[in-house]
Amino acid sequence: MNTVRTADEEQAGKGQVGEEKARRVAVVTGAGSGIGRAVAVELLAAGWSVTLAGRRVETLEETAAQAPAGGATAFPVRADVSRPDDVAALFDAVRGRFGRLDLLFNNAGTFGPGGVPVEELPYEAWRHVVDTNLNGAFLCAQAAYRQMKEQSPQGGRIINNGSISAHTPRPHSVAYTATKHALTGLTKSLSLDGRPYGIAVGQIDIGNAATDMTAGMQSGALQANGETAPEPVMDVADVARTVRHMAELPLEANVQFATVMATAMPYVGRG
Repeated sequence: MNTVRTADEEQAGKGQVGEEKARRVAVVTGAGSGIGRAVAVELLAAGWSVTLAGRRVETLEETAAQAPAGGATAFPVRADVSRPDDVAALFDAVRGRFGRLDLLFNNAGTFGPGGVPVEELPYEAWRHVVDTNLNGAFLCAQAAYRQMKEQSPQGGRIINNGSISAHTPRPHSVAYTATKHALTGLTKSLSLDGRPYGIAVGQIDIGNAATDMTAGMQSGALQANGETAPEPVMDVADVARTVRHMAELPLEANVQFATVMATAMPYVGRG
């Protein structure tokens, strides 16, 4: 059945669309859980319109449900960042809904099979980690870069989720560590290439944020000396606030690299 709106209702609807398009617009990948969810909720609370990208719509909708009532827009879009067609459709949806893009938080990632020695790591597992952590980050950054370059006003910001493992590995983490080291190179190259177009690119390296991915660390994690020891974790909300700070800087300023970690975790002096 068609619904006929009055002139006042029509004008109010146009006003809502205009207000939505006027908000700062972000894409958060891996937004259905963990760091991605925390960052998405932080941005929504700060008034950003946030496209929530991930492979499972139901978890994205759970994130969207945490948005403040009557405030910013949470827009769930199912996307597997390792698939070029999914990434293209994701950014087409963002362009169609909001008309521009101000921030990409390139967060989607996987550790892969934990505790597997390098000589036993199946190629399929290696490839899955590379496709998600590195190829997925590249595909999303490329799509965001294109949109930010073409839009008016030009420019925007990309924040890549690195890791402490972008600096120092854990035992039996060859795929994860290799992709996170590569992500640092991606960040530097994009940062340089984005300068002429007002595209600022930075990276946040996170250590032991309390999420499902790190749930086992407090009971014990394998150390470089072969021992297993419990490790401290930090509130994931502290990561989200750091990302928001990076995101809300004027484009004339950039946090190139930030490290936020549980203060007493074995990173400084690891090994």
